[in-house]
Amino acid sequence: MKILVTGGRGMLGRTLCRVLGDHEVISFTRSMGDITDGDALKDFFEAQRPDCVVHAAAMTAVDDCETKTGEAMRINGGGSANVAQAAALISARLIAISTDYVFDGTLDRPYREDDEPAPRTAYGRSKLAGEQAILRFCPDAAILRTAWLYGKGGPSFVHTMMRLGREEGPPVRVVNDQVGNPTSTDALAGLIEQFLERHESGIFHASCEGEATWYDVASEIFTLKHCTRSVVPCSSSEYPRPAQRPSNSRLEKRALRLKGYRPLPHWREALVEFLERYPDG
Repeated sequence: MKILVTGGRGMLGRTLCRVLGDHEVISFTRSMGDITDGDALKDFFEAQRPDCVVHAAAMTAVDDCETKTGEAMRINGGGSANVAQAAALISARLIAISTDYVFDGTLDRPYREDDEPAPRTAYGRSKLAGEQAILRFCPDAAILRTAWLYGKGGPSFVHTMMRLGREEGPPVRVVNDQVGNPTSTDALAGLIEQFLERHESGIFHASCEGEATWYDVASEIFTLKHCTRSVVPCSSSEYPRPAQRPSNSRLEKRALRLKGYRPLPHWREALVEFLERYPDG
């Protein structure tokens, strides 16, 4: 199968290009084109004619999106619309990556696929606009919402904690009142590989099993890496950021279960595998 991966140099894109190596993979990067240039994108897609497009390109710097709202909407909203239109033009399947940030993070349970989106951040609003555009132009597309992603080469929270754990200094303070599903790009890429074999459409939640706070994840990393530096919990109010982080990023994977997919690994299992496979991150 010929697969085009947008955002090929991003953290997830790099993983996809490696995991999908048995296929003919086109890593679409900024040096090859701009997803915000719809005409050029259509020309590229028509020239390459992939069987499937995995749309992983996005502006993911959540805090930057708050100060560059127009750019965020242009890339995550308009860019996704362009990708969907270009894929539809050549009848290519489309698998697109989205985020838990489309929700407001206030529920006391994991979010289901049919829960009403209500983003509180510019990043979340731009990604929701992208979802809506994708389903408008490619009704048969599959949208995978994920959360708390980390992968080889980073950047990610996991990489930051690995670096801090190697350094000497006072205890590292980490937020303990936000809960989610830490997810490795390897686990997500494995699911996407399964999606290539089945023509799924609609919205799916795709994150590792189990739940944790950022403090839980940091503590696990420091333990597994035998760090002598300690980590202590703090509240979100003690660590203010330009973009409000969801208190609840948990995603319920009901759609995957109903379709008979195996659950992604538990977050601790995925983290252990990541640290063993990539000891330097």
